[in-house]
Amino acid sequence: MTETPPPPPPASPRRSAPARAGYRALRAVRQARRLLAVELGTPTAPGTPLLGTVRNLWLRRLPYGVAFAFAVSLLPVTIAVLSHDYDMAGGMAGALATAQAAPLLLAVTRPLQAWWVIFAADLICAQALSLLDGTVGRPWPWPPPVIVGYLALMLALSLRERRRTLIAVWLATGAAGVVSDIAAPDGIQSTWVLLFVLSGVVLMMGAILRERGDAQRKLIEQETISEAERARRTLLEERARIARELHDVVAHHMSVITVQADSAPYRIGGLPAAAADEFGAIAASARESLAEMRRLLGVLRSEESERHGGPEKAPQPGIGMLEKLVEATVRAGVPVELALPGEPTALEPAVDLSAYRIVQEALANVVRHAPGAPTRVSLRTTSDGARLTVLIVNSPPPAPATPSAPLETGGTGHGLVGMRERVRLVDGSLDTGPLPDGGFRVAAQLPLAPPAAPVSSPPTKDSGAL
Repeated sequence: MTETPPPPPPASPRRSAPARAGYRALRAVRQARRLLAVELGTPTAPGTPLLGTVRNLWLRRLPYGVAFAFAVSLLPVTIAVLSHDYDMAGGMAGALATAQAAPLLLAVTRPLQAWWVIFAADLICAQALSLLDGTVGRPWPWPPPVIVGYLALMLALSLRERRRTLIAVWLATGAAGVVSDIAAPDGIQSTWVLLFVLSGVVLMMGAILRERGDAQRKLIEQETISEAERARRTLLEERARIARELHDVVAHHMSVITVQADSAPYRIGGLPAAAADEFGAIAASARESLAEMRRLLGVLRSEESERHGGPEKAPQPGIGMLEKLVEATVRAGVPVELALPGEPTALEPAVDLSAYRIVQEALANVVRHAPGAPTRVSLRTTSDGARLTVLIVNSPPPAPATPSAPLETGGTGHGLVGMRERVRLVDGSLDTGPLPDGGFRVAAQLPLAPPAAPVSSPPTKDSGAL
């Protein structure tokens, strides 16, 4: 005999539309309650004082002074109002007033925790007042001192907590007012709408002020970062420009090495085969170095210079071209006096170029910032003959300053940044700064190069050169 299986359970009837709507509403209420609990239980930066990041010491102390003033003034006023106007016992009035006013001191560092204490004390106070005969005809559930203290607390909250927390506090305030209005005793002056509206206004204004301050701080930080990035970009551009200019100098030396190495077997008679091979290897290495230098120059050269004329083919300037530079500056409306060393000075190409560029940048700055100011440019060697002193001094511009024509041979536009980089490149020193009379001074110390050895002279063993 086979056992028959039990019948399946009956299918549950589908929920009706009103039941589904009620279920969704209940779920939404639970989610909202959970969200409110999270927002009201998670303070922002607890323990950090209001205005704690302000540099001014008095502004940092201001929240403490305001909170102390509110607490000290509201405590006796609340006790007097509760005991005299509402006929509450003195002990209970003192305890409730303390619970409503003293936490304002805590609001400076922990406003959300202070709100929990004050909100609970206000609810207890409203319940106690509803049981007293003196409440008839008077404001309820929030007496005037309670409203003032609560609004001060709302201001502290709005300056610290995020927007969702403020909305949760405001909704909790309104919900407490609605519940109290339902159970309100007869003959009272309801104040829950007044507190609900005023607290919303204070919360909104405080949040706007806080968000505006945050936006300003972020803007200042972004401007600081942007300024640093601009300075860094200017420095990198100037270094790339200096490297492009020095390419010709280095390429010239490499070309000389190549020519010397290639011509050595023909200039030096009886050269061993091993030495000839070594010279050939040196020449090949020099040519490879020149090729690498050209590739490096292609990387350093900006797209702008590539679009406007391709590679720079003009020879690099030196102090021998300062007279033309001074003439161009005079035509721009700046009287310039030039003093050069009496005797020709042997300079390394990099030093010669750096001296010219420093003078060029200084004169360009005079044209831009002190048009018409008398300027003196002097170059002289130090007493020990080891360094070249480049000095540019300009007087204050005439008043009123007359507009000047653009300088025909202008600088790079990087000013003191370019000067410092050029001086650092040649292991020199730079001193700049304003003068007491309103002028400006630029002084650079550049090392002088030793006299160059003749190209045709044979290398010595002690020198280590080929």
